Amino acid sequence: MPSLRRDEAQTRAELISVDSYTVDLDLTRGDELFGSTATIRFRAADTGAATFFEVVPETLRRVVLNGTELPVADLADNRFPLSGLAAENELVVEADMSYSHSGEGLHRFTDPEDKLVYTYMMGFHDMASRVFGCFEQPDLKAPLTLGVTAPADWTVIANEDGEQVEPGRWVFTQTKALATYFTTLCAGPYHSVYREHDGVRFGLHCRQSMAEGLDTDADEIFEVSFGCFDLFQRLYGVRFPFGATYDQAFVPEFNAGAMENPGCVTFRDEAFIYRSAVTETRREGRATTIAHEMAHMWFGDLVTLRWWDDLWLNESFANYMGYRGAAEATRFEGGWANVVFNKLGGLAADQRPSTHPVSCELEVSADALANFDGIAYAKGGAILKQLAAWLGDDVFFAGLREYFDRYGFGNASLADFLDCQSKVSGHDLAEWGRSWLRTTGPNTLRAEVAVDGDGRYTSVAIRQTAPEGHPTLRSHHVKVGLYDLDGERMVRREQVTVAVSGELTEIPELEGVVKPALLLVNDDDLTYAKVRLDPDSLAAVRTALPALEDRVARALLWSIVWDSCRDAELPPGEFLALVRECLPSEPLMVVVEQLMMMARRIVIEHYVAPSARVAALRDFAELGRAIADGAEPGGGRQLSGLRAVIGASTGDDVPLLRGWLDGVDVPEGFVVDTEVRWQILTRLCVLGAAGEDDIAAELTRDPSSEGVKHAATCRASLPDAEAKEAAWQAVLHGTDLSNHVLRATADGFWRPEQRELLEPYVARFFAEFPAAIDARMPWEKMHLTAAMFPSLAVEARTAELAAEMLSADGLAQEFRRTAADRLDDLSRAVRVREAADTL
Repeated sequence: MPSLRRDEAQTRAELISVDSYTVDLDLTRGDELFGSTATIRFRAADTGAATFFEVVPETLRRVVLNGTELPVADLADNRFPLSGLAAENELVVEADMSYSHSGEGLHRFTDPEDKLVYTYMMGFHDMASRVFGCFEQPDLKAPLTLGVTAPADWTVIANEDGEQVEPGRWVFTQTKALATYFTTLCAGPYHSVYREHDGVRFGLHCRQSMAEGLDTDADEIFEVSFGCFDLFQRLYGVRFPFGATYDQAFVPEFNAGAMENPGCVTFRDEAFIYRSAVTETRREGRATTIAHEMAHMWFGDLVTLRWWDDLWLNESFANYMGYRGAAEATRFEGGWANVVFNKLGGLAADQRPSTHPVSCELEVSADALANFDGIAYAKGGAILKQLAAWLGDDVFFAGLREYFDRYGFGNASLADFLDCQSKVSGHDLAEWGRSWLRTTGPNTLRAEVAVDGDGRYTSVAIRQTAPEGHPTLRSHHVKVGLYDLDGERMVRREQVTVAVSGELTEIPELEGVVKPALLLVNDDDLTYAKVRLDPDSLAAVRTALPALEDRVARALLWSIVWDSCRDAELPPGEFLALVRECLPSEPLMVVVEQLMMMARRIVIEHYVAPSARVAALRDFAELGRAIADGAEPGGGRQLSGLRAVIGASTGDDVPLLRGWLDGVDVPEGFVVDTEVRWQILTRLCVLGAAGEDDIAAELTRDPSSEGVKHAATCRASLPDAEAKEAAWQAVLHGTDLSNHVLRATADGFWRPEQRELLEPYVARFFAEFPAAIDARMPWEKMHLTAAMFPSLAVEARTAELAAEMLSADGLAQEFRRTAADRLDDLSRAVRVREAADTL
């Protein structure tokens, strides 16, 4: 199906307006097909004109326009032409549609544990037409009435409240005006838990095999949901706009983390329903996601982007409000420190060749998916956080209330949002919007100081620079913190607010002030920028990291250290040394786990030279032991430390890992549960210390869908030529594996321990992968490309092969963008290694 162009969407939106959809689905026709009938009532501004609708059927049965049956053979490229429109029109589309196994359209899943079948709809961003015929663009919103025929023992959940009017027949209340991509339903023998809050019925749903995990955490999930619900209604001044039900369905093999369908949010079940012990960081991540999706009920659902240019109007707001909701309405302690690390993803994306403005011009709908990245989420969220801090909460949220009042149940653009904020604040935000939302590349803010013989500042300034090729210097609302040592603690002595603009901004308030131990630019993390310290503050980092009391300041300082390593200014060995020295005493688990992830997955795997890798792994395992030894037995901190030990184990550690699997010498309080067992077995497979018999035995022990995925990763991880080729063929050409099993297979393929075995696949990726991946669905293209790109072959030759491949015409957009980003990461790793040899 050709991707919808902007000009086509504009022409169609000028011609027609949709009054309503009535959709009827029959899910009783077998394992492969379902029946779909859509009745669409719409008006045309120009009688006699022509347009088209989208539908992706297995078999198109009937198309009837205003009582006249049209030839089904007119369907071409999944578009059906309509001509001779009346002022008021009724269109009926009947089709047999195919279930998907890619997480798009109407996904069908058979639980391997109990053989029960579940379905759910994912309509984003142009997949609704795989479920029913429709005018598929975000600014043709309309109410929708849904009817579903399903097996009698199934439950059906959708955007609005529904009832089973007879066995197997479900009818739902008409929705408010929705974009087609927000339509959803979940049908199957779902397990459900309900609570009432503020006049709304909240529901939680999952498959039967996960019921125990949901029931265990239901109180926590409801508590988070109710707290965020109350906070958002208070801040927005607008009551929840989508009826009297709010369902949260945890569904299998979901591509994204979650999807903000109004009144029926869908979540990836294995990410948020736990069957083994998890840390507080995981639970806080779940709370943030719940808050993020709930924020979408207003940002994205109540007011929807007019075209995909303004994707940020959905995602940046939800990113900001998701973290704010978790910080202000839940028990979790990470709070705004989480945002510091989240923002690093935006900074990374913004420094790639594929960077784009937060609000950018997209000519075709297909390009939208590639822009679901750190810029749309993290950068945009950080910019909104800065705007709220600059205008003040009262003014910022008054501007949002104006926005909701004007555009509720309709569509809006960047200009509309800025106009509302300008009206309420009295500031003309056009220039602010241009510099922050229409340009690319992060600024760097660097402290420049001069100190007299008495240790007092004679001058303090912030120098702002911009990257080559992206020369915009912006206005930044920042705070500068002065921190001193007080015994073993480092505490804030003073904080000044600075309006940064241009190349150099003097801070006269600090002239004559005694130099602190640490001068921290962007204290409280109010702006979006890279930060560099003055020389004296840089020298104090080793002392400051374990001593800083303020958790956001600590996270910010770590982010500066990390960014310096990533920019080849700090050798990877020094970064790892800081991590080993400081993390055992770090109290905030989000900091511990973020830094351990960076150290293990990026620095050791990509930045450390192969000759130093084993030593780095052993040091990292010792760090894990130190963290676990200092933790309460049975707690999340111990779990995090010991899982780090497993992940960094080498051949010498095989007896230890085997012992833990057998219950021998297990540390006090540490439960070798299902997920830990799979982690151990995966590591043993990588090291060549386990094989197919071990995998089969563990899969017998855990026959769940998660077990199936872990087994796929284990098989792909085996240091065996036959296993590697089987995994390669499955990812490139396999048709019988679901989206998640494919991803699990790809995740196990590249292993640094197997460098010689994998060497032929470096060139094979560039020769074979582009054509093979073209047949995959969009989400699969992105996930599989990211996993199978030979990122671990950190050599200039790999970068040359990638650049040559990307110079070819005809590459799928999802593949091209993902591969280009992996190339940028690879090139950065090469630079870091080269710099480490000279520093």
